[in-house]
Order: sequence, then structure tokens, then C-alpha cells
Amino acid sequence: MNKRKVGAEQEEKACTFLQSKGLKILERNYYTRQGEIDIIAKDACAIVFVEVKYRKSISAGLPQEAVDIKKQRRISRAAAHYLSFHRLPFFTPCRFDVIAICDEKILWIPDAFCYRS
Repeated sequence: MNKRKVGAEQEEKACTFLQSKGLKILERNYYTRQGEIDIIAKDACAIVFVEVKYRKSISAGLPQEAVDIKKQRRISRAAAHYLSFHRLPFFTPCRFDVIAICDEKILWIPDAFCYRS
């Protein structure tokens, strides 16, 4: 199975999981020059930018460890683009979550990191 197919399947699992928790999926795979956001969702209080990371096993490290500072900056810049493009006010409540999937276990980390410029 190729990486893109595996990634798409894991993102689908993440969407289903988030929907079961009451979030509404707004967009998937939002691409800009600044970066990409796997899932953009809305909960009762905020726009939620979600990074999905998958590992078949932890032999290469935990999936959430792959969301390093560099990745956080890219996601933050893409999120700023999304807010601007959709003309949402700068004070729109937002947060950055990580969905870490290892084998079949899903770990949801709300507010995993803060905005980084």
C-alpha cells in the first residue's frame, strides 16, 4: 500500500473520530504556499486546525513527535492564510490539535501547540 493511500485512510479515521466528538469538518487537505493543514474543523468555540500523524508501530518514534517546531510553523502560517482568505477576524478563536494514530489506537491532543510565526 502506498503512503498517500495510507495517509488518506488515516485522515478519514481522524475525521470520523472528530465528528464522533462533536466537531464539524470544514475542509480537508487545505494547501497553501505556506503549508498544508490535514483537517480544518469547527467545535462549539473555535476553528480547529488538525495535523494527523500515523505510525504503524512506535519503533520509529511516537507519531506526535513528528509535529516539530518547523511543522508547527508551517501549519500556523497555513492557518493564518485560511483565516485571511475566509475573511475571518484576527480575534477568531482557534486552536491547533494533533491526532496521533499508532496501529489502531487514536490519541487526540487538543491545543497541542500555540501559534508560531
